[in-house]
Amino acid sequence: MEDAELAEIRARRMAEMQAAGGMRGGPGTLPSQEETSRQNEQKQEMEDRRRMMLMQLLNNDARERLSRIALVKPDKARKIEDMLISAAQRGQLNEKITEPKLVQMLEQINEVATKETKITFKRRTFGDEDDDF
Repeated sequence: MEDAELAEIRARRMAEMQAAGGMRGGPGTLPSQEETSRQNEQKQEMEDRRRMMLMQLLNNDARERLSRIALVKPDKARKIEDMLISAAQRGQLNEKITEPKLVQMLEQINEVATKETKITFKRRTFGDEDDDF
C-alpha cells in the first residue's frame, strides 16, 4: 500500500466522519444502524488490506509463525505486524521476511521489553515497624 493511497483513504474517512457528525445532532447522540454498519465495513476493509500486505511481506513459514504468536499473544503479534507494515511503507524491506528474520525481530522486541521491566524491593529494617499498638 502506498502512502498516497493511505492518505486518500484517511482523507475520505475524515470527510465522512465530519459529514456524519454534522448530520447527527452532536456528540451525545448514538450512531444509526447504517453508520455502524458502514464503520464495520470500513474496519473490515482495512483489516483485509492489512492481511494482503502481510501476505506480500511474509513468506509462508513466517506467516505461519506469526499466526501462532497471534493465538497466544495478540498484542505482540499486532506490534510486529505494525512494524513490518511501517518498514514496508518506508521502503526498508527489499525482500520477503523469512522465519529466521521474524525470529530475530521477536528477539529484538523481547530485549526491549525486558529492559523496561525493573522491580525494586524496599525492605523494612527492624526498628521501622508500624505495629505500635
